[in-house]
Amino acid sequence: MNAFIIIFSVAYLILAIKRLDIALFILIAALPAYLVRFNFLGLPSTLLEIMILISFAVWFIKKYCPNLKVLFKRPNMARPYPFSREIMALVILAFIAAGIASFNASTLGAWKAYFFEPILVFILIMNIFQDKKQREKIYWAFLISSLTIALFAIYQKITGAFIPNDFWAAAETRRVISFFEYPNAVGLYLAPLIMILSGWLFSIYKNNSPLFKKLLIIIAIVSSILAIYFAKSEGALIGLLAGFIIFGLLANRRLRIITIASGLLIALSVLIYAPAREKIIDKVSFQDLSGQIRLQQWRETGKVLRGLNIITGTGLANYQMAVAPYHQEGIFFNRDKIENFHAVTWASSTLQKKYWQPVEIYLYPHNIFLNFWTEIGLLGMLLFIWIIAKTIFISLQTANRNKKNSDNKYLSLGIIGAITVICIHGLVDVPYFKNDLSVMFFVILALAGLYYYDHPYGETLNTAKK
Repeated sequence: MNAFIIIFSVAYLILAIKRLDIALFILIAALPAYLVRFNFLGLPSTLLEIMILISFAVWFIKKYCPNLKVLFKRPNMARPYPFSREIMALVILAFIAAGIASFNASTLGAWKAYFFEPILVFILIMNIFQDKKQREKIYWAFLISSLTIALFAIYQKITGAFIPNDFWAAAETRRVISFFEYPNAVGLYLAPLIMILSGWLFSIYKNNSPLFKKLLIIIAIVSSILAIYFAKSEGALIGLLAGFIIFGLLANRRLRIITIASGLLIALSVLIYAPAREKIIDKVSFQDLSGQIRLQQWRETGKVLRGLNIITGTGLANYQMAVAPYHQEGIFFNRDKIENFHAVTWASSTLQKKYWQPVEIYLYPHNIFLNFWTEIGLLGMLLFIWIIAKTIFISLQTANRNKKNSDNKYLSLGIIGAITVICIHGLVDVPYFKNDLSVMFFVILALAGLYYYDHPYGETLNTAKK
C-alpha cells in the first residue's frame, strides 16, 4: 500500500506540474478516493487529501513564488470572489469549534477534511476553470464518477458481490453500497450529481454537441437513479423528486406545464392507491422505524443543545461524546399502531423483542442544520443557511440574466436542483460532513460563482478596459 501511495503521489505531482487542469479533473472524478486511508508521518491521511494538497501546492508555487508581492495585491477582478467573507468566517468558526473540542487529532482532522481542504479546491476551481470550455472538464469528471459508482452498484444488485454486510447482501433484503461503506452513501453522493448532470444535458440539448455525449449523460443519470433505488436511499429519492420539481418549474414554459401535470398525476395516484398513501403518511409523520430513530436522535440532540451549548455547539467531531449521557439504548417502534402498547408489550417478552429497536450513537444528529449547529455552533448553522440562500439567489440571477444564453441558464438551474437535493435529503441525513461530500459542496459553490461572474463581471471588466 505504501509503495502504491508513493508512486501515485509522484505521478500525480508530475501531472499537476504539467497539466493542473487534468490533475483537478482526476481529483473531482475520484472524490471517493478518501476511502483509501493510510498514515503519513504518523498522521492519518487519505488519497483524496494527497491530491488536494499537491494540486494546491503546485498552483500556489506557480502563481505566487515567482513574485510574492502579487500575493498581497488585489486580484485583477472587478470584485472579490463570491463567498469570500462567508468562507473566511466558516474556517474561523470551524477552527474555534475544534478548540472547543480540545484541539485533538480527531477535531483537527475534521477541520482539515471538512473545511480547510474543500476550500482549497474552491480556490483552485475559481482560478483554473474560469474559461467556459475548461469548465466542462468538471462536468466530465462528475459524469465519469457517477457512472462508475452507479454501474458498480447495479452490478452489486444483480450479483450480490462485494457487499460485506450479510443482511444487505441477501437477495431479499439487498441494499447496494457501490464503493462506499453503507447504502445511504450512494444516495448522498449521486443525487446532487444527477441534478448537475441534468442541467448539463439541458444546456447542450439543442446545440451541435455529439449525440454520443448526450446519450452518455442520459445513461449516467438513469443508472445513478437506479443505483439510488437499489441502495433503498429513500431520503435521496425524495430529495431528487424535489430537485426535479424545482428544475422543471424554473426551466421553461413547456417543462413547467409537464412538471405541474406530472405532479398532479402523481398526487392523485397516491391519494387513490391506499398502500402508497399510507407509506407516505408514515414517512412524512416519521412513524416508520427510520423516522422513529431520527426523532429519538433529535430529542437527544435537543437535550445537548442547552445552556452554553446553544451558542457553541458540542465542538467539532465531539457530538458522540456530548450526547452519550443523554442517549437511550433503544426505542419501541410502532407504538401508535397497537392499542395499550405499553401494557401489551410489557406483558409479553416476545412482543418486547419484536418491537424493541437498539439505537447506536451516531456521528451526527442526521439533520443538516442540527449537524452544523452541534459541530460549529449556532453562528455556524446560520452562516451555512446564508451560504445556501446566497447560492440559490446568485444562481437564480444568473438564470434570469441568461434567458437567451440557455447554456448558463440550465447549468445554474442544475446547481439550484443540486442544492435542493442536499437540503431536502439533509433533513434526515448527513450530506456534508464526509470528505467527498464537503469537497463536492464547494465545487458546486465554485460553479455557481463562476457562472455569476460570466455575465455581470465580464461587462464590468470590458467597460473598465474601454
